[in-house]
Amino acid sequence: MELASLPFRLDALLAAYAGGLTPAAVVAEAHRRLAAIDDPGIFLDLTPPDAMQAEAATLPPFDPVRFPLWGMPVAVKDNIAVAGRPMTAACPAFTHVPEEDAFAVARLRAAGALILGKTNLDQFATGLVGVRTPYPVPRNTADPARVPGGSSSGSAVAVAHGVVVAALGTDTAGSGRVPAALNGIVGLKPSVGAVSSRGMLPACRSLDCISVFATSVDDAWAVFRVIAGEDRADPFSRPIDWAEPGTAPGRIAIPAPGDLHLDDAPGRAAWAAARVLLPGAEEAVITPLLDTAQLLYDGPWIAERAAAFGDFAAAHPGALHPVTQRILDGAARFTAVDAFRGLYRLAEHRRAAENFFARIDVLVVPSAPNFPTLAELDADPIGPNARLGTYTNFVNLLDLAALAVPGPRRPDGLPAGITLIGPRGTDAALAALGAAFAARVAAAEGAQAA
Repeated sequence: MELASLPFRLDALLAAYAGGLTPAAVVAEAHRRLAAIDDPGIFLDLTPPDAMQAEAATLPPFDPVRFPLWGMPVAVKDNIAVAGRPMTAACPAFTHVPEEDAFAVARLRAAGALILGKTNLDQFATGLVGVRTPYPVPRNTADPARVPGGSSSGSAVAVAHGVVVAALGTDTAGSGRVPAALNGIVGLKPSVGAVSSRGMLPACRSLDCISVFATSVDDAWAVFRVIAGEDRADPFSRPIDWAEPGTAPGRIAIPAPGDLHLDDAPGRAAWAAARVLLPGAEEAVITPLLDTAQLLYDGPWIAERAAAFGDFAAAHPGALHPVTQRILDGAARFTAVDAFRGLYRLAEHRRAAENFFARIDVLVVPSAPNFPTLAELDADPIGPNARLGTYTNFVNLLDLAALAVPGPRRPDGLPAGITLIGPRGTDAALAALGAAFAARVAAAEGAQAA
């Protein structure tokens, strides 16, 4: 197979490397693919090709057991530190050059990965649409008139285009899942704390996760396996009991009709097709889970954004994207009393979630209820964004794990997907179910094409 047509997937590249392909050739191909796409919004910084070639030349001898990501080009969201490369968080005035890799990036390198560059995002990881950036907006890979999804827009688009094997994103309210769904790829949002956040610029530090984008569940899991683990230097690191994907969970719930929020007929058709591939799933009322999201956007967790970058904004008036500034301004209305009341309310929601997951193993929901156009965001920069988080906003608040997987496409040809949600520590079980579901989708698509 010619390199130009070689899928940038872990299995395909490892097989090609075993047959004599060189990392130098893959690095050159990654840059060629990016140039051919001609989308200036994907990356905010590229590792110079000669620096990448030099790093590729220092890789140890090929050994995919010891170095499972040997020679794999990966991308990193630009709120995660890569030593010696600029970090902007999509805010030019914030630009600085970290001296050390983030914990997760260091683990990628130790496994043999090669960092192609830093990807665009909703500024300071505040948004789900991917357009809140002063730089060019990454183009959605299915329809450039639609939003790419955020905040990890560049990471998702880079993976969906096949420029990199995988990319790191971050996820506070769905930023590792929504852009995956809107670009037809996998988004793995681990249990909170399973991957160290040291070296990541926080959005809401108590909720943030470093997430993984890939084109398959297997590839996403392979990267997660590399970057997960305890980091005693990160006070928010909370390792999970390790397990590899095995048997898929059996007790599956899906939203009851009253909790099914899908805004257009193509989205409803895609969900109906996905349901067929979830045999035995039972409808359940999930309103108590969905209601938790109000704490994130209408409650005191907005003030945690101010804790993350409010001091910078105060010292640099006019530096923020207008929508980011508007959200930050809203944080001032919350008091310490509001914060404690929010914690009490969250404790009630978490108990309700514990009771819910005592009855089922996994909740399966649509990944997104809408697919906004850029024009809709121009007309209303807040409403469609908030709506996108319907099935994502509550997950980190409730200390749950999640995995976004592509499903049957919408009748209009746009990607659609489902998200699997389970209690903290069920990451492996979600991966097993996600892989099984992906296989059913592929079989159904193959049958239709026959």
